[in-house]
Amino acid sequence: MSISVNSLTKIYESQKAVDHISFQIKKGEIVGFLGPNGAGKSTTMKMICGYLPPTEGSAEVCGFDIQKDVMEVRKRIGYLPESNPLYHDMYVREFLEFSAGIHQLGSNAKARIEEMILITGLAKEAHKKIGALSKGYKQRVGLAQAMLHNPEVLILDEPTSGLDPNQLVEIRDLIKNIGKEKTVLLSTHIMQEVQAMCSRVIIINNGQIVADDSIEHIQEANTGKNILTVVFEQEINFEKLQALAHVKKVEKSGSHRYKITTDKPDELRRSIMQWALQNDIHINSLQAETQSLEEVFRTLTK
Repeated sequence: MSISVNSLTKIYESQKAVDHISFQIKKGEIVGFLGPNGAGKSTTMKMICGYLPPTEGSAEVCGFDIQKDVMEVRKRIGYLPESNPLYHDMYVREFLEFSAGIHQLGSNAKARIEEMILITGLAKEAHKKIGALSKGYKQRVGLAQAMLHNPEVLILDEPTSGLDPNQLVEIRDLIKNIGKEKTVLLSTHIMQEVQAMCSRVIIINNGQIVADDSIEHIQEANTGKNILTVVFEQEINFEKLQALAHVKKVEKSGSHRYKITTDKPDELRRSIMQWALQNDIHINSLQAETQSLEEVFRTLTK
C-alpha cells in the first residue's frame, strides 16, 4: 500500500481540523482529494508528508511511519504545495541543481535534471529565471522539483490553480502520464480536472471523510435512484403515462422528455417498456437520473 491513513486527527487548540480520518491508496492510483476551503485537505497532506505532526492517529507511506521514519517517508514523497514556493531569482536548471543537492543525488543529478526538464516540457525555458516564467511553467518547475528524486508517491495541492485552459490541459496530461508509474494524491476545486485525471475521489468536509469511492459509484450513491428519465421519439399521452403502476409523479423536462418519480424503479422501467410496445411508442432513452460530480460535491459538503 502506497499510503495508509488510520484515524488521523489534527487539533489546533479548540478547532478539530482533521477528525479521525482513514483511507488507503494503492500504487498506481490517481486519487482526487476534494473538499471546500477549510475542510482539512492541506492539513492532511502536510501530515502525510511529515511536515505537521498529527494530534492522534497514524499514517504510513510505502510502509514507513510518518512520525517514526520521517526521513524515509520524505525520500518517497514528492510534494507540491499550493503556494509552490520557488526561488524566483534562480534559473530553472540552477534551481533543479540546488534541489538535487538537497536530495543528495550525487552523480545521478545531471542526468535526472535533464530527464525532468524533458518530461515536464521545460527545455525551451530552462535558461530563464524562474521569476520570468508564466504561471503554467512555474507549475512545471514545481512538478520537476517534486519528481526529481524519483519518489514513489506524489502529493499535489491545487496543482492546476490559476492556470489558463491551455495550461490546464498540459498539466493534466503531464499528471496522467506520471500516474501511470506512481501514486498520485491531488487536491483541486476543478471538478472537470478530477473527472479527467482521477480513478477515485475522497471527499472531506469539516475534517471528516464523507465519500471515498470511484466517481461513478459516488454519483450513483448520491443520486435519487427513484427518479427515471425517459425520452420518447414522439409526443405521448401525459395522463396515460401518469396512470402507470408505481408512478408517483411525472414532470416534463424537455421536448418528449419526462422525469418520473417512483417507489419501484425496476418495476416501473418494465411497465414503461411494455406500455410503449403496446402503443407503438418509440423510446430513445430510459435511465436513472444521475447528478454531476459538482452537484454531488455540493450535496455532501453543504
